[in-house]
Amino acid sequence: MSALSKAFASDKAFIPFLTLGFPDLETTKQNILAAQKAGANVIELGIPFSDPTAEGPIIQQASLISLNNGYTTKDFLNFVSSIKDEIHVPLVFMTYSNVVFSYGIEQFMKEASQSKISGIILADLSFEEREEFESVAKSYQIDMISMIAPTSQNRIAKIAKQASGFIYLVSSLGVTGMRSSLNQSLEGIIEQIRKVSDVPIAVGFGISNPEQASQMAQIADGVICGSAIIKNIFESQKDNLPVPDQVYSFVYDMKQAVSC
Repeated sequence: MSALSKAFASDKAFIPFLTLGFPDLETTKQNILAAQKAGANVIELGIPFSDPTAEGPIIQQASLISLNNGYTTKDFLNFVSSIKDEIHVPLVFMTYSNVVFSYGIEQFMKEASQSKISGIILADLSFEEREEFESVAKSYQIDMISMIAPTSQNRIAKIAKQASGFIYLVSSLGVTGMRSSLNQSLEGIIEQIRKVSDVPIAVGFGISNPEQASQMAQIADGVICGSAIIKNIFESQKDNLPVPDQVYSFVYDMKQAVSC
């Protein structure tokens, strides 16, 4: 059982998303530690990309701030390596295939593994094109996280059979962002996945409050939240509140919601 699978073994998992380098790397570190202390089971770290296709406006804004800070992929890998001994929950990178390809797939996966990264999500990588990345990731004991969306339809079983770590179930169409209501057809998709795979399922995209998190935890093994946390960070800065404290409170409330 991989480190990611173990994270789902004893309880419903809450997975917060944080953009690396937003608002800066030192604050990122404090936010990661705060999320861990608040009960996060896995922490997803976004490596900013200049041409994102999956992120909504809030995460895009955070990514732009990080890139304007001058941070590079190498900086992010070095950063994660520098904090690895303080982190006791699995870390997952979320980024785009060009980021990894440009850095060098082999070198990226090697350095990610040395930094104790447990998994990677490439938001723009199709199932049919994943082998070039997945074979290298596996050689470094990194899970390639499969994404399944409502539009996956007859490809759901094929994707689920090959999944490892956990399955990222996209709750709705479009980009990341907060939504007032969530897709009600997810139960049917989860049933299809369960028929062919026992890999944990975490639902993401659009989950923004404890009520929605609790709702999704009733049908899935875990819940992912990104845009609402990034929005919380922006608002904390605007109100001159200590950002890590606000991240702790948000993650704590969401974790309590998925555990109920």
